[in-house]
Amino acid sequence: FVPDAFVFPGGKLDASDSTVVPASHLTPATETLMKRATSQIKAEALAVAAIRETFEETGLLVAAPGHVGNAPGEAWQHFREHGLAPRLDVLEIVARAITPASSPIRFHARFFAADSTVATGRLRGSGELEDLDWYPLSDALRLPIIDVTEFVLHEIARRHAGQNRAHVPLYCYRNDKPLLRAG
Repeated sequence: FVPDAFVFPGGKLDASDSTVVPASHLTPATETLMKRATSQIKAEALAVAAIRETFEETGLLVAAPGHVGNAPGEAWQHFREHGLAPRLDVLEIVARAITPASSPIRFHARFFAADSTVATGRLRGSGELEDLDWYPLSDALRLPIIDVTEFVLHEIARRHAGQNRAHVPLYCYRNDKPLLRAG
């Protein structure tokens, strides 16, 4: 997506994400924040997609004992084989971002965060991302990152400092200039 820049794992919502049975649901606080911009069903599917993409791109699982149901796909097969299902209760919605209209690749991304202690597995790449590692927040902000990644890292830092927002901030563009809006 962005060569030579550090980015978060992620990708598009797959149809199978809405059929997965999670081990736990979003917290009421996260669900309330997300329902301002989407339905409850889509909110959970987006959280499931975040966990699936994280596993596919990094090898890390955010899961608990459970059964994902009959959702198709290699990732869900791995969860099934290990008796695991996505753990949504540990995810916080941090931000949303929409690419500029002039961008050849368009997305409407939702960024979630979880405490690193809930992730299990060995950090390994799928070839989609390079230089996978755990970085302290202060170091991550000094890496080559794009504006959206920098914004999300600052939002995570705000939360660590106890400065939670009453909304999910939206990073978007107007006339190709960055714009921050209340979600």
